[in-house]
Amino acid sequence: MMSSPVKSLESFIFASRWIQAPLYVGLIVAQVVYCWLFMVELSHLVAGAFGPHHMTETDVMLIVLGLIDVVMIANLLVMVIVGGYETFVSRLDLDDHPDQPEWLSHVNAGVLKIKLSTAIIGISSIHLLKSFINAANLTEHTLMWQVIIHVVFLFSALAMALVDKTMTQTLALQHQKNH
Repeated sequence: MMSSPVKSLESFIFASRWIQAPLYVGLIVAQVVYCWLFMVELSHLVAGAFGPHHMTETDVMLIVLGLIDVVMIANLLVMVIVGGYETFVSRLDLDDHPDQPEWLSHVNAGVLKIKLSTAIIGISSIHLLKSFINAANLTEHTLMWQVIIHVVFLFSALAMALVDKTMTQTLALQHQKNH
């Protein structure tokens, strides 16, 4: 039987996870800011498309890619907010909610890392595409570093996926041996 001070310490340590709750609220505020930026960029697109100074197809494409970039970052924020809160702070009681995301039912730290790295690669890809379309206005040095950073993201995601797969297989083998 554990002593009362040890039990109290363990309860205190476990309760410390709630310190993260304001961080998730802060990310929700960041998502509101991204929504505002999306609307501002969308208004620029509409004004430029129908205003007196018509945009070129390249200008429209760059703004649309910027909008997609904002949406992907907002999706990343949702994954971090919902998945992180569910994984590290407290279970969300959403079992009967019709809008519960499919991935939330099997979220854990490994799944969350893979989903986040995939989202980061998507965001990086959109950013890189914007840079390639706008390459005439960027230096070769800038483009080179953007490609290098993107490749590092790809290899990092691949490494995380391999580590996660290895850990999952190891845990499955341990589970089989124990039963």
